[in-house]
Amino acid sequence: MSRVFSSGSLRVGLVQMCSGRDIARNLRDAAALVREAADGGASYVQTPEMTTLMEVDRERLSALAEPESANAALGELSELARELAIWLHIGSMVVKASPDKLANRSFLISPKGEVAARYDKIHMFDVDLPNGEVYRESASYTPGTKAVVAALPWGGLGFSICYDLRFPYLYRALAQAGASFLAVPAAFTRLTGEAHWVTLLRARAIEAQCFVFAAAQSGQHEHGRETFGHSLVVSPWGQVLAEGGVHPSVIFADVDLSMIGDVRSRVPSLRHDRTFTIEADGKAAQEVAS
Repeated sequence: MSRVFSSGSLRVGLVQMCSGRDIARNLRDAAALVREAADGGASYVQTPEMTTLMEVDRERLSALAEPESANAALGELSELARELAIWLHIGSMVVKASPDKLANRSFLISPKGEVAARYDKIHMFDVDLPNGEVYRESASYTPGTKAVVAALPWGGLGFSICYDLRFPYLYRALAQAGASFLAVPAAFTRLTGEAHWVTLLRARAIEAQCFVFAAAQSGQHEHGRETFGHSLVVSPWGQVLAEGGVHPSVIFADVDLSMIGDVRSRVPSLRHDRTFTIEADGKAAQEVAS
């Protein structure tokens, strides 16, 4: 992918939602907020993880999921992107990947209403939180195996979803592959969000020297879990350019595209990676490509 950085600006709109168990209602909510973002001048609009369905019951989740080829929600959102003539990034949707497994999949839809790129979440959120919440994404979802950088008119867009945020090597690889922007649509829990959300997003922006766009779920969901909100746009220098609150809304940011090249010239760390070896407890050295 080209390393020539654009000048000018891009208006980004991030849609913050509190999705529930009713797909039709979630679609109506998403469409209204996407229209608000487009009316506000955004050319790239991103929705959060699990835009169309927030569900923890595996049987109900599987019963409601549809394969991509016959996904009615994806069809409606694609038509919306075409109508509004925007780049619409559906942070993620549940899609049926096989008869017994699902995928947590992002879709980038072009202004023509066509799927320009897709990405399946790589890292599965399998944790037991101190407040008693238990998450086992791997019980329902098949993890992705491919990182993705898609071409936008303004530069490369690197994909990720939520828990991927805790794995910095993914973002380094995306930047090295030509990403100028990193997408982190999420449904961060309130507990982990309060502790780490802003810090991690700023760190990924600084490390990868990319703009970060992170649309989030927020609030108390029908299944009883609570998400953090605070959708963010972060500059390659680590500055928070826009931040959402805790309610469904749209946040906007005008990003100066020349900043990517400026930051990478000032601190050329993406050109300074080295291969090295690591030795632990006197055991044989292992080669690591940083």
